[in-house]
Amino acid sequence: MARWQRDRTKERTWRRHVADWQRSGLTVRAYCAAQGLPEGNFYGWRRTLAERDRQTARHGRQTSIPAFVPIRVVSDVTTPTSHSPFEVVLANGRVLRIGADADLNVVRQLLALLEEPAC
Repeated sequence: MARWQRDRTKERTWRRHVADWQRSGLTVRAYCAAQGLPEGNFYGWRRTLAERDRQTARHGRQTSIPAFVPIRVVSDVTTPTSHSPFEVVLANGRVLRIGADADLNVVRQLLALLEEPAC
């Protein structure tokens, strides 16, 4: 019986799309429309890639999760003198909004908890 093999080119293409979307600040719908991508395919690949990354992490192999995650600084237009918060978009697509004066040790611990695979 033939063993199914992943299409590495497709996987790289969709990893690039997910990373580009995360950096874009757009909604999935807007990003897919701009790129001419089927929205359903985007969601399916994002879920598939997150699962592959979780499986890779569980088996002790090097993951494709970036060592650095993209952040986007969001200004607070209502109180321009306050410290602006920032967003961290996690590999699984979740967004974490953090105040600029947050304790970095707490943020590190929180990121580690959010990125660990679900039981």
